[in-house]
Order: sequence, then structure tokens, then C-alpha cells
Amino acid sequence: MFKKTILPILLAGIWINIFETIRWELFVKFYWIEQFENFGLVFKNELINGMIWMIWGFLFAAIIFVLSKKFTAVKSALIAWFTVFVMMWIVMLNMSLLPTGLLWFNAPLSLVEAYIAALICKRFIRGIK
Repeated sequence: MFKKTILPILLAGIWINIFETIRWELFVKFYWIEQFENFGLVFKNELINGMIWMIWGFLFAAIIFVLSKKFTAVKSALIAWFTVFVMMWIVMLNMSLLPTGLLWFNAPLSLVEAYIAALICKRFIRGIK
């Protein structure tokens, strides 16, 4: 059970969380802080918020793992990416929260993130058959 399911989700989740943290700190954080300031709000950057995003990363990894059992790495990544990222962006755009200037580099980076996570999962799935 551990090697077949938990380990690939754990490794893909670690990858996603590391990639998300780097992407957040280098490219996204200052946009969000500015966006919240434009609304007269203070962006919450507390430990609990980071923990919730970490859980999000492992849930994203679990979705990719399940999809990887049925589809190729490319299809798994695309389905997961559209389900998680694109849907989130549409909701944020609808609420006027999405800084659209982020999408030109954030979209391809998030797709790379999903694809590498799918490759991690596929490696374990192929290894257990």
C-alpha cells in the first residue's frame, strides 16, 4: 500500500509544494499583496494559511495520482491542471480578484508543475504492474 499509493502521492505532493512555494515567493506574492492593498485589504500570510496551501498541494497530488492510473502523464496533467488551476482562475476572475498579469507566466509554470507530478506518479504506477 505504501509503495503503490502513499509514496507517489507523498513525492508528488512534496514536488508540488516546493514548486508552489518557489513560484509564490519569486513571482506571485508581490502581485497578491498589491492586489489586496488595491481593495483596501491586508493579505493574510500566517502559518495556518501556509498549512492550508500545503494540504491543497497534497490533494492536487492525489488527484493527479488517481488520473495517472487511467491516463497518460500528459492527459493526467492536463485534466488535473484544468480542474484545479483553470477553474480556480475563472472563479477568481469572476470575483475580480485575479491579477491577470500573472497568467502569462503563471499558467505555463503551473502546467509544468502538474506534468512533473504526473511523471512522478506514472513512474510508480509503471513500477507496480
